[in-house]
Amino acid sequence: MTDTSPETIALLTTRRSSRVLDLTAPGPSPEELDTILTIAARVPDHGKLAPWRFIVLEGDGRDRAGALLAEALAQSDPGVGEKRLEDERARFLRAPLVVAVVSRAAPHVKIPEYEQLLSAAAACQNILVACAALGYGATWLTEWTTYDANARAALGLDEFERFVGFIYIGTATQKLEDRPRPPLAAVVTRF
Repeated sequence: MTDTSPETIALLTTRRSSRVLDLTAPGPSPEELDTILTIAARVPDHGKLAPWRFIVLEGDGRDRAGALLAEALAQSDPGVGEKRLEDERARFLRAPLVVAVVSRAAPHVKIPEYEQLLSAAAACQNILVACAALGYGATWLTEWTTYDANARAALGLDEFERFVGFIYIGTATQKLEDRPRPPLAAVVTRF
């Protein structure tokens, strides 16, 4: 048996997502971000394909990405109002750091695309756990940009790539309250 880690068990049983509006500066340092992304990349990956990549939105890059999103929304919905466009310009300013996780799932002779997508989702979860371990609040959102072809193109995704999530990261300003969790009997089947 390998060594046990009660600290890890405690972290995993108490980790919670922050509300995006409760995240503020400071966010992770460059070194901490490298640690977070290294942990994100240590996920199950059948075939060693690395079927994901990360887009880091930080500093002024959040403004630039928001402007691109507003343009994409105007293309997708020509009748959109100015208030909504303003909201999109400010979308990535809600936290000091946003990591977009992109699935690069593609047809493969042995590895189903679904397994590749799940690997990218596991990267999102690892980011959340790494942030909690480093003392940061984080939340995983998908939002309309995940499903809009113009938004994907505006943020540099290839035709076959898809957003799996946007992980907003910062210092939580509110104590994280736990939410009701399903009893194991409701979600576990035993044979």
